[in-house]
Amino acid sequence: MSDGRGETQVKPVIAIVGPTASGKSAVADEVAVRLDTEVISADAMQVYRGMDIGTAKTPVAERRVPLLLVDIVDPCEAYSAALYQIDARREIDRLLGCGKAPILCGGTGLYVRAALDEMDFPSGDVESSSRMRYQAMAAELGDEGIHAVLSERDPRSAALIHPHNVRRTIRALEMLDEGVSYADQSSGFSCPRARYESMQFALTMDRQRLYARIDERVDQMVRAGLVDEVRELVAHGAADALTSRQAIGYKEIIDALEHRCTMSEAIDTIKMRSRRYAKRQLSWFRRDGRIVWLDMDEMGVEQAAQRIIEEYERG
Repeated sequence: MSDGRGETQVKPVIAIVGPTASGKSAVADEVAVRLDTEVISADAMQVYRGMDIGTAKTPVAERRVPLLLVDIVDPCEAYSAALYQIDARREIDRLLGCGKAPILCGGTGLYVRAALDEMDFPSGDVESSSRMRYQAMAAELGDEGIHAVLSERDPRSAALIHPHNVRRTIRALEMLDEGVSYADQSSGFSCPRARYESMQFALTMDRQRLYARIDERVDQMVRAGLVDEVRELVAHGAADALTSRQAIGYKEIIDALEHRCTMSEAIDTIKMRSRRYAKRQLSWFRRDGRIVWLDMDEMGVEQAAQRIIEEYERG
């Protein structure tokens, strides 16, 4: 099987995706142990150092296999799907070269697509003057204000981007400066061209059970020290970083620390926004007909891992 560059790909890439709190990391870890391979994170927030509890990174002591592409940049540094594509493909090619099946695991759909499919991103320095200008504009106008700027210039693209997704709003504005519409590029997402042979699995479960798991995860994050983690980031200047301001679980705690709401209100907002995010993740992955869905109401972690391995060995 060709990997898209005319080379022979011995093993398919296994992608384990789905909504937050569905158990992806545990299943991926189990599959990787059984196949003696490594896990490549596909989470847009786990790339950042110091953002551990709020992004639900598997603690180092609990990792049974290497977890790649976590803790690779500081929260104040710019990172993007285009950069992730380069980093993820480097790790995929390395593992394939060793005769191992790469395990891609995460809930950031764009990152999964960027790694596995033919997807071209506009050129440009991530620290370009254009990006810095829009970041400053976002800091001044707020989430909805910078989104309104995009709405004026490119209403079709704005309609596809959530008003609080500042990172993507800024990227859409950058693309306009480069003569590319985010909406036009996104229209090609529904007809993906695979770069690698892959087998993709998404975890799902009863919606109310998933929401209960999300709420419990947030409570566990708070018990594990999320507030102190955010305080540490703030102490190192991350309160003004676009990353911290966008990441669910961080921006809400920052608001509480800056007395814009109570801590109890911040925690309730984290739960609400996490549930909404899970709904958007489900919608994203359901658009991809290549994905095999695994019902976690009917199986546990070991059973899900076994099902994936059986599919992998079958073909």
